[in-house]
Amino acid sequence: MPTTTPCRDCVSGTISSIAPTGTTSTIHGLPTYIARTKSTPKGLIVFISDAFGWDMTNSRVLADAYAKEGDWLVYLPDFMDGHSASGSLIQTMEALSIPGFSVLKPYHLIKLLINYIPFMFFTRQTIVHPRILSFFQALRRAPDTSDMSIGAAGFCWGGKYSILLAQDKASERIVRPGDDTQKPCPLLDAAYTAHPSLVRIPEDFDAVTVPLSIAVGDLDRSLKPELARRVKGILEKKKDGLHEVVTFPGAKHGFAVRGNVEDEKVRRQAEEAKEQALGWFERWMGPSVADV
Repeated sequence: MPTTTPCRDCVSGTISSIAPTGTTSTIHGLPTYIARTKSTPKGLIVFISDAFGWDMTNSRVLADAYAKEGDWLVYLPDFMDGHSASGSLIQTMEALSIPGFSVLKPYHLIKLLINYIPFMFFTRQTIVHPRILSFFQALRRAPDTSDMSIGAAGFCWGGKYSILLAQDKASERIVRPGDDTQKPCPLLDAAYTAHPSLVRIPEDFDAVTVPLSIAVGDLDRSLKPELARRVKGILEKKKDGLHEVVTFPGAKHGFAVRGNVEDEKVRRQAEEAKEQALGWFERWMGPSVADV
């Protein structure tokens, strides 16, 4: 039962200089960043963020792009209850990654541990997973979203929970208000994840039934190439075309959210990962979904 572990790339990368354009509100008890399309949304996509949480600029800017380019309503909730990793850890990891000895390295190592250990404790699965389930169940019950197509997009830390939601367990389904059939319905219609971490192989993927798309780099230190190939094999044995694993040559963990956009290849691959997600949600949640 291999379990992918966090790697230094989980708290590495670059911070976007683009200003987010959405708004914030409290939705079903959670502080939430909201990105809206100017037209009628095709459906709702819920972002489950990386370790840096709901207020990380990169995640908000990406949510804006999904809304603008895909015509989706996008929610980015604080599923970590205020316990996200500090964005300053990016500079800390940069300092620790410099070759050779430095008198400041012990300081940066202590800073990393002081920040990251509480993050791992307060955002462990037994605490966070029920909170995420409750949010998606509330969306299915709420009059303004109960009839919308709903997707989950998880990144790094959040990728684990996109995968768990895609298992569509009968015990987690709910009955929509006003549904005369009283038939419990799935919490989401499609799922996407880029470079997920902390996943169990094969357990987390054996049970997947909801359409799932995965983007991963072949230099990922968490979901390493041999593990990614194993995941691909598990998913492809299921219904043809229902799931996909797309590998990006030369891409590292975190490339879809925190890649250096000054690097043309990295910028292009982040764009391609975004297009992968938008294409997937369009396929399974768009207006033509009935024809699939």
